[in-house]
Amino acid sequence: MTTAARVLEIRSTLETTFADVLTPAAITALEHLAHFDRDRKQLMDARLERRRERTATKQRIAFLDPSTTIGRTGITVADAREGKFNGSETPQDLRRQWIQGTGPAARPHAPVEVSIRNVAYALLSGADGWMFDGEDALGQVSTMSLENQRNLTLAIHDDPMFLTVAEQVAAEMNQWAENFFSRPIVSDWRQQLRFTTKIFRARGLHLDDRQIRHASGEGFSASIVDATLYLVNNHRRLRDLGASLVLYLPKIQTAEEAALWNDILDAIEEHLGLRPGTVKAYVLVEQIEACFQLMEIRAALGLHFVGFNTGRWDYINSVSDALAWDPEFINPNIDAITMTYGYMRHYEDRVRRAVNTPDRDGRFALWQGGMEPNIPVGSEAGVAAGMKRALAGAEREQREGASGKWVAHWKMVHIVRPVWEKARDANQAGRAFPALTYTEEDAAGLTQLEPAPRTVRGARDLISVAIQYGNAFGQGLQAAALKPADFFGNDDVLYLMEDMATGEIRLSILWEWLHKQATLTEDGEGVHAGEMFSSELCARLLDQEYAKLLKAANRDVHEVSKTTTLPIAREIVGTYVMGHAKLPWYIDLLNINLENHDLSEAKRRIRRLAHAFATDGTRITANLDF
Repeated sequence: MTTAARVLEIRSTLETTFADVLTPAAITALEHLAHFDRDRKQLMDARLERRRERTATKQRIAFLDPSTTIGRTGITVADAREGKFNGSETPQDLRRQWIQGTGPAARPHAPVEVSIRNVAYALLSGADGWMFDGEDALGQVSTMSLENQRNLTLAIHDDPMFLTVAEQVAAEMNQWAENFFSRPIVSDWRQQLRFTTKIFRARGLHLDDRQIRHASGEGFSASIVDATLYLVNNHRRLRDLGASLVLYLPKIQTAEEAALWNDILDAIEEHLGLRPGTVKAYVLVEQIEACFQLMEIRAALGLHFVGFNTGRWDYINSVSDALAWDPEFINPNIDAITMTYGYMRHYEDRVRRAVNTPDRDGRFALWQGGMEPNIPVGSEAGVAAGMKRALAGAEREQREGASGKWVAHWKMVHIVRPVWEKARDANQAGRAFPALTYTEEDAAGLTQLEPAPRTVRGARDLISVAIQYGNAFGQGLQAAALKPADFFGNDDVLYLMEDMATGEIRLSILWEWLHKQATLTEDGEGVHAGEMFSSELCARLLDQEYAKLLKAANRDVHEVSKTTTLPIAREIVGTYVMGHAKLPWYIDLLNINLENHDLSEAKRRIRRLAHAFATDGTRITANLDF
């Protein structure tokens, strides 16, 4: 590969082995967009500076001054809040999205004909839309990000190999459905492949790509790589099929960051000769700062914006991180922080009010509800209880105004979808809610704590699942079915589908408990209510939970991981939780150890990352093994 005249460098021989993904057209587009990476890095530096300033001045996040202008736009904050901007019409294939499934389009260390089964399950599931994840649920080992792109392109273009796999998968799905529902769920598999709207989630602005970097050696935006490869390789085929080009944009913190995304999407459209606003985008409201700027984000994305999604784990993590400086803000057990808990309730309410504020043309946007992590696999009693919880959650979101929700597994689609089928309306856009206000009381609600348990059992849950998640990540399973080790072998307690966000929030809460001297609320294991969550207790629990994982059966902890990625995961958890300086992203520690199974080398890398951040706030985000 000749790189002398190139703006970007592609790792190793990937330009040859993934010639169907890294096409000349795709590479040309990436180089055309490369200049945006400078702006991205400036905005990421600004994120960390705001974080440092809040810590130094002990200031909580506040609403923007209405007289100011949103960065990278000519729109004032006041105009954005009043809907004085040009928004997007909702395309036909997004008007009814009762159930969106989420998950990756690839599997780790698998040949294409096995890996692509993920796409077949998704498109045959009966979901109204499927968000093929390039971020939190997609493993990043080896070339998985490119395999994810390849599988999607093969499926979208009806490659014969994919059609053969889809026919086989349809038969397997029907066999399961006959046992669970006493009926098939796929009648005409070819027709069913056309039913589900294809949506792609790019990686967030905070991440560098692992396979493409600047020719100078600097890391390059994973967001630009993901969005560009997906759109360049699939836009013609999707348009020919009458399907929309739809992205999910994650981890946005400010309207200025949304405006950068808007500029990137505008540039892609112009490069491909697409009409402005052709590419549509949902925004995942995963960051508390974004909840202070919802209308501003809508305005900044303008013709691209179609809706918000209310996730749970990432948002909790962002609240915890934004208030790491505040000794009075301490979360309870993770299972107590539901969507009806304190600050989560206020967050959801602001999102539903924002999407139901009309733009200049009287258009509303969509609200896609949060994730249902349950999987109907376990004992009869366990599945019955899990499905009861799942339906109750869906019914609550439908009542509150969501136009649909997410599920993390194809088996959940036909269990949860009837909640919206009974309601019949394609969506709830335009439902009447009070107008958004921007008072001190509104701001306080977004960090409101409520009394809830904080226990040793809760700490064990946080530690066990955090280590398991780091281990799964290292093995290439960035979406994994997990539960605390104390419930291994108990089929009455279901596994939950967990992704990157679950690891982030568990370590954030553990860090809070330890460094803010949290008091436990219940007696247990020699610890009494009112006693502090100490470093000694944390270290003891960490050792004990790790020992359980070493003894676990292969079903729960792969044997091969116990001498490779599991010890590294334990080291990462210990470093994050015990470190005085709270690291902004658990994934940074995981990413720098991808492909590395040597514990001593992992310790060196972990020390390097922690020292760099503690010294001057530098995040190590580039692929150290490029």
